[in-house]
Amino acid sequence: MNRARIPNFYKLSVSERVRVIHERGLLSEDDYQALVAGKHTLKVHHADKMIENVIGVMGLPIGLALNFLINGKDYVIPLVVEEPSIVAALCSAAKLIRTCGGFQSTSQGSILIGQVQTIDVPNPREAQSNLFRHKEEILNLANSFHPNLVARGGGAKDLEVWIHVSPTFGKDMVVLHLLVDTCDAMGANLVNTMCEGVASLVENITGGRVLLRILSNLTDRALVRTQCLITLDALGSLGYDAEQVRDGIILANDLATVDPYRAATHNKGIMNGVDAVALATGNDWRALEAAAHAYAGRGHSYVSLTRWYKNENGHLVGVLEMPIKVGMVGGQQQANPTVQVNQHLLGARSARELAEIMGAVGLGQNFSALRALVTDGIQQGHMTLHARSVALAAGAGPEVFETVVDRLIDSGEIKVWKAHEIIQEVKEQSVPSEEEDIPSKLQSAQKEYGVGHGKVILLGEHAVVYGSHALTAPIPLAIRCKVKDASDGVTLIIPRWGIEQRLHLQADSSDSFHNSIKLIIQKLKLEGHPLQIEIFSNVPKAMGLGGSAATAVATIRAMDLHFNLGLSDNDVNSLAFECEKVAHGTPSGVDNTVATYGQFLVYRGGPHAEIHEVQVKKPIPIVIGMTHIESLTAKTVRRVRQAWRKNKTLYEEIFKGIDRLVLEAVKAVENNELEQLGDLMNVCQGLLGALQVSSPELETLIEIARENGALGAKLTGGGGGGSIIALCPDSSQRVIKAMQ
Repeated sequence: MNRARIPNFYKLSVSERVRVIHERGLLSEDDYQALVAGKHTLKVHHADKMIENVIGVMGLPIGLALNFLINGKDYVIPLVVEEPSIVAALCSAAKLIRTCGGFQSTSQGSILIGQVQTIDVPNPREAQSNLFRHKEEILNLANSFHPNLVARGGGAKDLEVWIHVSPTFGKDMVVLHLLVDTCDAMGANLVNTMCEGVASLVENITGGRVLLRILSNLTDRALVRTQCLITLDALGSLGYDAEQVRDGIILANDLATVDPYRAATHNKGIMNGVDAVALATGNDWRALEAAAHAYAGRGHSYVSLTRWYKNENGHLVGVLEMPIKVGMVGGQQQANPTVQVNQHLLGARSARELAEIMGAVGLGQNFSALRALVTDGIQQGHMTLHARSVALAAGAGPEVFETVVDRLIDSGEIKVWKAHEIIQEVKEQSVPSEEEDIPSKLQSAQKEYGVGHGKVILLGEHAVVYGSHALTAPIPLAIRCKVKDASDGVTLIIPRWGIEQRLHLQADSSDSFHNSIKLIIQKLKLEGHPLQIEIFSNVPKAMGLGGSAATAVATIRAMDLHFNLGLSDNDVNSLAFECEKVAHGTPSGVDNTVATYGQFLVYRGGPHAEIHEVQVKKPIPIVIGMTHIESLTAKTVRRVRQAWRKNKTLYEEIFKGIDRLVLEAVKAVENNELEQLGDLMNVCQGLLGALQVSSPELETLIEIARENGALGAKLTGGGGGGSIIALCPDSSQRVIKAMQ
C-alpha cells in the first residue's frame, strides 16, 4: 500500500482522518488513542518545568502533508503551522513531483560548530599554531565531557582556528572552532559544555583570556542538498503552457538570485515548510531560520537558497541547498507528547533523514509558491481559508460556522467586524417565526441567487434508471449560486466543499465540477466572460443527496440571473441533465428534475419522462443520517448495470418489485399512512441490498434508526456510502442522538 497517498483526505472530519492514518499503520494504537482522547497535548504542569513564569499552554494546528516521495520512500509529514494554504500547497506539489520520480535529498552530516573566543592574546599567529599543535589534547578534553556521545560515534572531530580584528578596538581575536558530531541530538547544550570545558586549556595555550564559549547557529557543516525534476507534461497538466510555466519559475528564481528584496520573501516561503516540520518534531526553528538566512547572505549579497533551471531535455529542475541541523532526541522531544506522536507518524530514523525530509519540504513549498505566482497568483485558493480564519477569530460556533464563512465570501468583506455582524444576524434568524416559511425564503433567495434543491429518494433508486418509478422529496434551499464579473478567467468557489480553483476551459479535466461548469458556459455561449462563480451549499458533497444536480441547477440559474438569459424551468432542467451525464454517465434524470422543480414528485424516466406532483397532507418527518463515506453514484450505477447485463431476468424482477413498492408508497404518503410507508421503506432496503449497493456503514445507521423507534429506514441515493433516511414521526431526537 502507498501510505503517503490518501485520496480525498481533506474532505474527512478530524476524527475520520485520525482513524484512516491509524488503519494505514501510520499510528500506533497508543498514539491513536492519545489523539482520539486529546491526551497528546502538552500539559500545564509539564510546561511549567520547561520554561519560567508559565501561565498556560498555546496550541497550533497539526496538518499532514501527503504524497511525498523522498529518496524512493513514501512519507506522511506532520506540519505545525497556522498559516492557511501551506499544507494544501505542499500536498499538491508533492503529488505532482512524485509522478516525476519524487525528491532526491542528501545530507552532509550532523556537525555543529562551537566557538571559543580568546582576547588579549600576546602573539595571535603563534597562538594559532600552538592550538593546532595541541589539537589532540583539546579534542580529547572536549570528548571527556560527553563519553556517551563518543560511544555513539559522535563527539569533537576536528578544530579550526581563525583570527579576526575587533572593529571597535582594532585588536586581534583568536577564535577556536570545535567541530562536533552531535549524532541524533540537536546538540546545543553538548557543544556549549565542550566549549566551557576546554576554555582553561585554550587560555594556557594562547596566553590570552577566553570571553565567549558558545555554539554557532551557522551550521554550514550540516548542509542538505535536495533536487527534483518536473517534466513538461507534468507542468502542463493544469491547462497552462508548460514552457511558459517552466520559464516563469526560472525567471522568478533569477530575480531572487540578484535582488535581496525578492530573496527575503522567496526564502521565507521555503522556511514556511521547513519551520512547520521543525515545530512538529520539536526542533529549534529559530536556529534553523538563523542558519538559513546567514547562509543565504554569506557572499556579497543576500540570495536565494534555491536554483531552478531547464535541463538538456527541456524539463524543469529545482535544487535547494541550505544548512539544516536538527535532532531526534533531547529534552524537548521527550517532554512534549505531541512531538513524540509526530515523530512516530513521520517515521524518520535519524537526524540526517529528518534533515533530508525538511529539505524536500522546503523545495516543495518553494515550487508551489513559484508556480502560483507565475500562473494564477499567490492569492488563488486563499479566500476560503482566510474566511474560515476570520470566522474563527470572530467566535463563530460550530452550529453557525459554515454559514458565517459562506456569507463572508458572499459579502466580499472578509473582515472580523463583518463576521460579528453575520453571527448576530444568523442568531436572530434562528429564532422560529410563524410568519416566515420555506416558500417565502425560497422566493426571497431566488431574487439574488440561482437556487437548486437537494433531494432524498424515499423509494426507487437504481430501479428508476431502468424505467421504474421513483418517489422523491426536495431539500429546500439546498444550494445557492451567485455569479459575479471578474477581471480574468473563471474561478469556482465552493467553501463548504473545500473547492477554490481557477477553471481552465480549454483544458481536459477529470474533475466533474470543472467539466459541468465548462459545459454550462459553452451551452449558454458565455465563453470569454471573466467570472467568479460562488456556490453556497447546505448539502455535503457525494452523500447521495443530489449535490451535483443541485449545483448544476443553481449555477445555470445564476448565469440566467446575471446575464438575463430568460431560461425556462424546462431549459434549466434539460441542461442540468446534460451536466448529470458528465457527473454520472447514465443518470435517470430524477436528481436534476427535483433540483429544478423543488417539489415532492413521482418520477419515471425515459424518452418521454413522466413527472407527477405528490399531494402531501402533512410534512413527512424524515431524519437524514450520513456515513461521511463518499457515495460515487456513477460507480454504483455502473456496478448494477454490469450485474443486470449478466442476469437481466433476475434484476428486472427486482426492479419491478421496487416499482410496485414505489406506487404503494405514493398512496401511503398522500393518505399520511406513515406505518405503511415505513414498512415499504424497510422492504425496499432489502431489495437494494439484493442489488449490492448497500454498505456496512449504511446498514449500521439503518439498524440504529430502527432500534430507536424509526418506522422505516433505508439508504437514499446511489449507495455504497452516502446517506440513509429514517421515518421518525415520534422519535427523531432519539434517533439523531443514537446516530451521533
